[in-house]
Amino acid sequence: MLKKHAGKSLNSAAQQRIAQAVADSLAEGGSPAAPSSNVIVGDFSRPVGLVGDEIRIAHYDIRGAMGNGQVPADYMEMLHDVKVSQSHLRKIGVSFEDPNHLKMVYGWGQSMEPTIKHADPLIVDISINQFNGDGIFIFTWQGHLYIKRLQVQDADHFEMISDNKKHKDRSIRMDETYIHARVLLVWNAHLV
Repeated sequence: MLKKHAGKSLNSAAQQRIAQAVADSLAEGGSPAAPSSNVIVGDFSRPVGLVGDEIRIAHYDIRGAMGNGQVPADYMEMLHDVKVSQSHLRKIGVSFEDPNHLKMVYGWGQSMEPTIKHADPLIVDISINQFNGDGIFIFTWQGHLYIKRLQVQDADHFEMISDNKKHKDRSIRMDETYIHARVLLVWNAHLV
């Protein structure tokens, strides 16, 4: 197969190394996808370029409303996927179970200032989709996506709190509130 398909561009030593790698893979318990297939099975589950305890945090193309919000593609992105050290995140107090559940989104608006400034990137945990204690969450209420502080008001209501005192807090029904993630870290940048 190598001589037929790649023989013109590969020398015999390269062809032999590829054939040996396939043979070694089969000897270690690997198997082709089908008996007559020419597919070589490989494991590409670890993202390329990660070193040590680095993790890649995917950027979600949304901006949660801290005021009006914004539809995707209406804005310029500052960050895309980010590589960070798990141990450093834990050292600064970010607690998470599985790094694959960490994602990056943007806050949009002024209602959460000074905690979250307009256009701050946020690291969120998407595995948290139920209220698990006072904190800042990404949630949908009455068809709008919000990033706000939630606290239990009574058995049927959350208090939706804006850190900016120019914005009033609201009482919202728990059964109309759909939590998507919890905010773990605000990636604040300050001009100097």
